[in-house]
Amino acid sequence: MSKKVVLITGTNSGFGWLTAKSVAALGHKVYATIRDTEGKNADKAKALAQVENVTVLDVSLTDEASVQNAIDTIIAKEGTIDVLVNNAGAATFGVAESYTTEDIQRMFDVNVIAPWRLMKLALPFMRKQSEGLIINVSSGWGRFSAPFSVVYGASKFALEGLSEGLHYEVRQLGVDVAIVQPGAFPTEMSQKIQTGSDASVADEYKAIADVPNKLFAAIGQMFETAKPDPQDVADAVVNLINLPKGQRPLRTVVDSSTGDITKRANDAVKVEYEKVLTAFGMEDLLA
Repeated sequence: MSKKVVLITGTNSGFGWLTAKSVAALGHKVYATIRDTEGKNADKAKALAQVENVTVLDVSLTDEASVQNAIDTIIAKEGTIDVLVNNAGAATFGVAESYTTEDIQRMFDVNVIAPWRLMKLALPFMRKQSEGLIINVSSGWGRFSAPFSVVYGASKFALEGLSEGLHYEVRQLGVDVAIVQPGAFPTEMSQKIQTGSDASVADEYKAIADVPNKLFAAIGQMFETAKPDPQDVADAVVNLINLPKGQRPLRTVVDSSTGDITKRANDAVKVEYEKVLTAFGMEDLLA
């Protein structure tokens, strides 16, 4: 297996931390982005930088200049980027009406615009060598928009929309685009959930105020029963990297609890999606 240059975002914890270490263990050259490596994430950045084959880059993914500087650094050292893993993301939970326009802007900046910024910068190098892989870490909520996770789900729907269409556009050029859909996992991201800024509407939703408690109880039960391991997501990324070009599935579900539901939804949509492309004369892109 040829060694690849792999850029992974959001590597200070959770899926990104495990993915960086797992990919590096295979001998690939990993560039791991972490924000504020001299401040709150200094210890994690230092620890990850000590892993063989890993170079840590201090990057603010919502800052155009910061991202461009990271890409320039990688290209200066390696000449290309073979794999991009857009793992970094933010989560929200709460009544949808409590989210202001600014709240939604911040969520989309992290979960949609930042991944696109990196895809836009990486694609020219991938196209030039007629080979590359983009993996976007979405969510089961990228298929189903759940109550109280409406804004988060909307951002993941958008990321999946970018990924799905792009998958068919660039596949003929030698570039694969894949989506990983994790379910609920006990990671640090779940401890950093954001809420809406407009608390004035809370009293209007008292009739369903107990629903979030039921949701959290169900998730807790899933953790007890299925014992989901975040390493499974890292392994899914490794598996996609290892698969031959052109044989990588568009969507990979990683969810030991409700994953079968998501898989069935994916399969059903794929059948109809292919009919739509055919109806509009784009059936050649399915080959």
